[in-house]
Amino acid sequence: MTMFSPISRSASLIGDPTRTAILVALIDGRALTAGELARMAGVSPQTASAHLKKLTEGALIRSEEQGRHRYYTLAGPEVARAIEAIAAVSPPPQVRSLRQSNHSKALERARTCYDHLAGELGVALTEAMLRMEYLCEREGGYRVTDRGKIWLQRFGIRSLPPKANLDEVPHHIDWTVRKYHLAGPLAVVMMRRLFELEWIEKGLVPRSVRLTDRGRTAFREEFGLDPTLWA
Repeated sequence: MTMFSPISRSASLIGDPTRTAILVALIDGRALTAGELARMAGVSPQTASAHLKKLTEGALIRSEEQGRHRYYTLAGPEVARAIEAIAAVSPPPQVRSLRQSNHSKALERARTCYDHLAGELGVALTEAMLRMEYLCEREGGYRVTDRGKIWLQRFGIRSLPPKANLDEVPHHIDWTVRKYHLAGPLAVVMMRRLFELEWIEKGLVPRSVRLTDRGRTAFREEFGLDPTLWA
């Protein structure tokens, strides 16, 4: 037993293919039942239950009983960040079918990363905000500029979570694009606002996001982005 043993235990929990599939299924922030997770991981309900027990005991997921069902969620955004970080240093997954190819491309274009926007669209949005000087780079992330604070008000973001610090906005390395995208409380409210404006909507592939007709026009006018890249 060493001081690093807890890290090894968490890594071994994530490292099992079935448990990885379960964690990835929960990474968009949804609450899912054991049966839904079993189907998504391609295992029997009994096998899924055994893995869910281990993940719960390892504090990577939590569960809540509602009526006749028990729903599972990630224990928090830090678990999603850990999975995305491992994915960023892992070889790209091998695509063996057209269905897998379409699934992979949809997630690469735009997806949710627990509670914020990721993929090519998330990276492009972040880079546009830097280019338009709404953000400036700082060690470990970004800072919202005075110009950016004015824009946030105009964009409809007039209140932020208590933990939000516009002088210290974190970023994540995107595991598909291998570039940074906006993260933290500001990223959460921004994605929420994009959904409210109906500029983006959930795609057919779980976790995927796509631009709406309104969003394609808005992203061109507001951020100078070519919407055909995420059609």
